Amino acid sequence: MLSLRQERILKAIVEQYVAKARPVPSQELLASREMEVSSATIRNEMMHLEEEGYIVRPHTSAGSVPTDKGYRRYVEAIGAIQLPVAEQRLVSHLFHQVERELEEWLNLAATLLAQMVHNAAVVTTPKAPSCRFKHLELVSLQDSLALLVVVLDGARVRQQLISFDQAMSQEKLSIMATKLSALFGGLDSAQIGAKGIVGLSPIEQTLTDCLIKIMETEDEREYSEPFLDGLHFMLSQPEFARDQRLALSLMELIERRSLMRSIVPLEFTGRNAQVIIGRENRAESIQDYSVVISRYGLPREAAGTIGVIGPTRMPYARTMATVDYLASVLSRLVARLYGREMSDELYREATN
Repeated sequence: MLSLRQERILKAIVEQYVAKARPVPSQELLASREMEVSSATIRNEMMHLEEEGYIVRPHTSAGSVPTDKGYRRYVEAIGAIQLPVAEQRLVSHLFHQVERELEEWLNLAATLLAQMVHNAAVVTTPKAPSCRFKHLELVSLQDSLALLVVVLDGARVRQQLISFDQAMSQEKLSIMATKLSALFGGLDSAQIGAKGIVGLSPIEQTLTDCLIKIMETEDEREYSEPFLDGLHFMLSQPEFARDQRLALSLMELIERRSLMRSIVPLEFTGRNAQVIIGRENRAESIQDYSVVISRYGLPREAAGTIGVIGPTRMPYARTMATVDYLASVLSRLVARLYGREMSDELYREATN
């Protein structure tokens, strides 16, 4: 249990270390207007914080830096914080300037987030727990070759070439496409399989099998390639100049396309941004980083992830407020894409 004075000293150490990227000596705390105590008292309190594992001194004669435990205590004391209204208005204005396309929204969100917090930002495409079929089209390419175009919820389009044992006119293809669209519209792959193929011709059965495989493959894509921005901001920070190993571990995750699988916590709940600090990360390769992450989208229909990756020396309050606000913006845009308006109540449900 920390006293109020110890809490203030820890807060000052975290904020000064985040701002200056160098160990914080007791003399700097003594110069703070908030610390109306003697230098001996500050040194004693810092010694207590060190004994409890909240701070550490890299060298005996050096100042103190926060540990993961110290950052966690600091983050838990932040409480509710919002992005300044002027920045909220600017963000909303910028989103209104881009085309009403999901990819444009997600790309803009990653760029804005990176610029606003000066760390790496990631945004994934929203997807449902299991995708749902909307309709399909068949386009004749040759006598016995056609293009199967499958439209899924969330404006996702998948294509596959289909060959037939006989010549198929465009008219026949269109009739089959209309029939299957009417039969399976709004269903997921399991429901389509359970519905059976009674009344379907052999060719229609083949098309149905292809449709199910396409949808199952889509469902298996747990983490699509994210929109990533701001690596240059993160890599320009002092931590990476001192230790190139930090950058290499992150680059390896990106090259292997396993970044999202590594940073998303197993228990990903809550309506506010979730903070994972250093060794709290389950993946060893990012245990020198902190992650601030949130869900966005529609409940049970289409959920995506937005987050920030950076060194543990991170401006947590600003990062949390920025992630929260951009998650709320994206949630409302996704709701509009699905033809729904998102109330505050629905937003809270979406992010829980």
